[in-house]
Amino acid sequence: MSGFLHNSLLIAPILLVVSLVNAQGASAIPADMQTTQSPAKEGVVAQTDNQAVLTAPIGVTLSDQSQQFNDRSSKNPNSVMSQVTSVSQLSDVQPTDWAFQALQSLVERYGCIAGYPNGSFQGNRAMTRYEFAAGLNACLNRVNELIATSTADLVTKEDLETLRKLQEEFADGLVEIRGRIDGLEARNANLENQQFSTTTKLNAEIIFSVGSVFGGDRALDSDRWRRIEAAPEGTAREAARANEYTASGGRRLQDNAIFSDRIRLNLISSFTGKDQLFTRLEANNTTAFSGAVTGTNMTRVSWDGNNDNTIVLGKLYYRFPVGDKINVIVDAIGGEFYDNFNTVNPLLSSTPIGSLSRFGRFSPIYRASNTGSASNTGSGVSAIFKLSDAITLSGGYLARRANDPSAGAGLFDGSYGALAQLAFQPNQNLTLALSYAHSYFTGSNNDVSVSGAYGSAFANTPFGAGIATSANHYGIETSYRFNPKLVLSGWVGYSQAIAEVSSGANVNKGDKADIWNWAVTLAFPDLGKKGNLGGLIFGQPPKVTSNDFGPAVLTATSNLREDSDTSFHLEGLYRYQVNNNISITPGLIVIFNPEQNSNNDTIYTGVVRSTFRF
Repeated sequence: MSGFLHNSLLIAPILLVVSLVNAQGASAIPADMQTTQSPAKEGVVAQTDNQAVLTAPIGVTLSDQSQQFNDRSSKNPNSVMSQVTSVSQLSDVQPTDWAFQALQSLVERYGCIAGYPNGSFQGNRAMTRYEFAAGLNACLNRVNELIATSTADLVTKEDLETLRKLQEEFADGLVEIRGRIDGLEARNANLENQQFSTTTKLNAEIIFSVGSVFGGDRALDSDRWRRIEAAPEGTAREAARANEYTASGGRRLQDNAIFSDRIRLNLISSFTGKDQLFTRLEANNTTAFSGAVTGTNMTRVSWDGNNDNTIVLGKLYYRFPVGDKINVIVDAIGGEFYDNFNTVNPLLSSTPIGSLSRFGRFSPIYRASNTGSASNTGSGVSAIFKLSDAITLSGGYLARRANDPSAGAGLFDGSYGALAQLAFQPNQNLTLALSYAHSYFTGSNNDVSVSGAYGSAFANTPFGAGIATSANHYGIETSYRFNPKLVLSGWVGYSQAIAEVSSGANVNKGDKADIWNWAVTLAFPDLGKKGNLGGLIFGQPPKVTSNDFGPAVLTATSNLREDSDTSFHLEGLYRYQVNNNISITPGLIVIFNPEQNSNNDTIYTGVVRSTFRF
């Protein structure tokens, strides 16, 4: 008899099923309970009947664009379960529920069902394997206790007979399951012994792209067009036009289609579970659609940067918390404000899966330091201070070439950018940020980049690429999620550049230039199917609206470094998510009045980006 009782405990979980069946006889389980869930993989979106939950590996920080999914954990009261002694203690279980009698039997007769701390049972929620194991263990212990104390009025002969029959029916299946579990344990032990590191994870991001520009002639800046238009009409004007195109690098667009790639391998380490040491190796051979190709930076894609696929250390930083409200990021190399702070364009700011253009990702204020990954620039420190659940204060300082000890360089004596931002997020749908940045460029090696190489040549170097320049930048950024299928974002930015030295007849120390930019973006998540994304971007790239540059006495052909008209950026894209690891994004970028001058032909950039992430 004791052998029978011992073996019967092995199939005690089947007793739960029998109790449910006996409670309802031939009643059918409701259709809404007959769902199957796929397990969530690390770093991907796991779909459930009610919502999507973004999961992530331990030690990997989720991007800002995934914060809208994180509210589930904060609302979930299910962290610890507590025992109940009466089914009436379960607030969400009613006598009319189809499994009420089964729950009543298991709670009041056997005492092996646990509720949640908030007094609910949540019978429609999916059960994890850990929760099943906990419930099973409780029932096994309770049955064992009742048998040991010979409590005949609770454990009846009918129950024992049922266990005996079920033991015979499911014996082969239980043996098979035990064998599978043993095999999985062995494989898991082997993986643990052979893993690369106990503290480091490796992930990769690879972009293949095919693209081309097309239209008419390359873009010329407004000073060149002023000289052309100053020439008499006819042969003289055509000669002036030819001279300006020759001096700028040629007349026709370089419109041959190209195929290129960018590869990033990221090593992510954590030593405490809350910190992160990030190391990136990178290679790229994507030619920028600017300069000799189009004559303007406005046509650039977001992942360009050609180093002939030479592997370099792209980025190295260490992130760690200070208390519960402050996170600190120390960038050794490759530091970028747009990686450290919320850029308030949640679905389009990411290079591999967001906007195709450089302009469409976020406001140029986040490039105030003129640093970036794989450029051997960008060292400093940033901090994010959570003032409350709704308000975050961020600030940072990045030096362009902190490793150079020569005069006019180093951590504090060379080019740098400093940024402060106050972000207000009263709920998961709305974000509003106020940003201020100050930058200084020495002019050494033509490092001036006031507007992040987004807009016109004058907006990027208002006094010249080699003229020491400082700038104050002001920005307002916002994003609003109308519903899960529509997110509206945008920004307005103003910069005032100041010449820090005098140079020739055109530049006096203290000269100022005013620069404006703005954009509106629309994102359509899950367009067509889960994981897809549609996007529309429209805006004005940075434009110089006034500039003190120029000689004391102006003529019709004087250089003013001031834009004459207004360029408009229009971009449409559609990301098709092939699976959790592969996406394909075709799109078109249209620049009207390139280089802020209506004499220039409209330029089109067509591109297809394929992204592999694993």
